Amino acid sequence: MKNHGMNPYLPSWEYVPDGEPHVFGKRVYIYGSHDRFAGYAFCQNDYVCWSAPVDDLTDWQYEGIIYTRAEAAHNEDGRQCLYAPDVTRGPDGRYYLYYALNETSAISVAVCDTPAGKYTYYGDVHYPDGTTLGARPGDEQQFDPGVLTEGETTWLYSGFCPPMMPGRTGALCYRLASDMLTVEQTYPAVVPGAQTAKGTGFEGHAFFEASSIRKVGDKYYFIYSSELSHELCYAVSDSPCRGFVYGGTLVDNADLGLCDTARYFTGNNHGSIEQINGRWYVFYHRHTNSSLFCRQGMVESIEILPDGRIPQVEITTSGPNGAPLPAVELRELPAYAACNLYMTQPPQVNAEAGQNPFPYITQDGADVMPESESKPEAYICNLTPGTVVGFKYLNFQNVTKVSVKTRGMCYYGGFDVLLTADGEPIGTVSAARGNEWTWQTTELAIPDGISAIYFRMKGYGTLSLAAAKFH
Repeated sequence: MKNHGMNPYLPSWEYVPDGEPHVFGKRVYIYGSHDRFAGYAFCQNDYVCWSAPVDDLTDWQYEGIIYTRAEAAHNEDGRQCLYAPDVTRGPDGRYYLYYALNETSAISVAVCDTPAGKYTYYGDVHYPDGTTLGARPGDEQQFDPGVLTEGETTWLYSGFCPPMMPGRTGALCYRLASDMLTVEQTYPAVVPGAQTAKGTGFEGHAFFEASSIRKVGDKYYFIYSSELSHELCYAVSDSPCRGFVYGGTLVDNADLGLCDTARYFTGNNHGSIEQINGRWYVFYHRHTNSSLFCRQGMVESIEILPDGRIPQVEITTSGPNGAPLPAVELRELPAYAACNLYMTQPPQVNAEAGQNPFPYITQDGADVMPESESKPEAYICNLTPGTVVGFKYLNFQNVTKVSVKTRGMCYYGGFDVLLTADGEPIGTVSAARGNEWTWQTTELAIPDGISAIYFRMKGYGTLSLAAAKFH
């Protein structure tokens, strides 16, 4: 049976945000930070790598731990976390991992002979006199490195520019020597922060963090998280070090810009674009467990227009599949694959898990690694009347029954089923009542064709939702 890809594209128990996708050979590799389920801070776990064949983004393979907090320089006591990294293939054919720790204003580098092997510490990015980049008086904070190698030159981008922080200028750019460590040239900010954006065309979408760089044809695309935090934006230039012009929003993890109100949790965002098997994609992340610190990778297909523009794409369930999901063939549609999850007011992630009045995706048990024998089942909890759970997009053919797997206490209701977020229900699916996961099936015909589907809770009480089936 064909494997169907869904968002999040990695297993539901894996939390790899800040994804930098890179094609090396015939595989695409994902490098990112590594959150811990129910963690209390960003990026508490070691760096891991996942990869997939370029012709099948549904077939992700765990490559293992590639670098640990214990191995990182400047982290002798192990208390700092490994923040968002990037990887580039150097002039010598080796692979260089650039990273920053959460409390150290330096960009460190680790190296490996293969894309997903064990990386070893190589050195810190530094000026010709040996001074570490970020240590000179007046240096801005080094953070979230993005790298691009062309011939003997590597371009390094960095920076952290919260709107309320004075003295920050924007996204920083450096040209490195062929040793991958020595700064040959520094440049003024290539994209301004909110402090310096007035009159530049970046107003309202100025640089915040999450530097990433790609070359598309003869143009350079700088991808970044804007001052709004929950969107990835892009800027375009003929040069890697100057002249960037604001392009627009690539993706927003709540679909703001496409919808008037948030259709999912906002929080922060970080990712990039990559051409894979002739098609362009944007990789980004979402928040789970009612927490800022529990993020999962997502992917959508994008289109680069002849004039270089990239229209904003909506968040979907079917992103890595390359086509709408066949509803009946799926056997089960897991609830955690919902791309929309909201009530009559936008959801928030600032409350601690268990204290949030909003529904959220979570799992039973503790954080696990792929080597663990048992894996938790993710689900949506805290559903209350009026909550909308949405999936985009499915191909419905000959569906006459719908089943939902729930637990909890819901009286006099279940879910209204809608094909558009603001449309009229086409029917109602009953939900079983009880403290164990139970399937409940209802006769309900869904028109043939490609459509989104929304489950809007009705009745009284609180439910958890694990999955749906279409028969």
